[in-house]
Amino acid sequence: MSKAQDPFYIVKEEIQESIDKLQSSFHQWERIRPENEQRVRLTKELFTNCESIEWQVDELDKAISVAARDPSLYGIDEVELENRRRWTSSARTQVGNVKKAVVAGKENGNSASAMHRELMRLPDRSNMYTVEDNDDFISSESDRQMLLIRQQDEELDELSASVERIGGVGLTIHEELLAQEKIIDDLGNEMDSTTNRLDFVQKKVAMVMKKASATGQCMMISFLLGLFIILFILVFFT
Repeated sequence: MSKAQDPFYIVKEEIQESIDKLQSSFHQWERIRPENEQRVRLTKELFTNCESIEWQVDELDKAISVAARDPSLYGIDEVELENRRRWTSSARTQVGNVKKAVVAGKENGNSASAMHRELMRLPDRSNMYTVEDNDDFISSESDRQMLLIRQQDEELDELSASVERIGGVGLTIHEELLAQEKIIDDLGNEMDSTTNRLDFVQKKVAMVMKKASATGQCMMISFLLGLFIILFILVFFT
């Protein structure tokens, strides 16, 4: 099976896209001040995305474990299995690093926010900004935050679509495994039935051979040989 058709690589591509978007959102989160409300909202989204990706990686690990039971059945070898395990481990590490950084930043942000509130209580003696400058700044900041919100909404929609596709691929893999197990069971039953029939014929031949004369034996061998060929055709070609 080519990589383009292998369900593992389809799911892997979806997860890698989600990780890339997660890291992009994380870099954006790092540039926002801790006391900014946009950072608080983005923090929640990062946690949600981390949990979603971790779930997807866990499901992919389960599929790898199933394939490891009989790699030849799925057309892969131990080297390929090890590469797949190594990739899921790397993906989980990337997500874990982002999650740890967000947790640490959230704790530091709480301290910074408290300090910022204390500073805001102090009287303003500098008068460095005019009212017009403040209005321009607020307007610019509001536009930037609205743009960020729209971008996050689009990313969440794409993530939701990716999760649905991954769920569909997982269901397809499960159904394929069940179908292959049924085929193997049917083949085993057919082989057992055929073996029993052949044993029965061989026993009958032995009994007749003991009772028949030389000439009768030749005739009987010819008859039973023809009968055996007919049974063979009936069993394997019908």
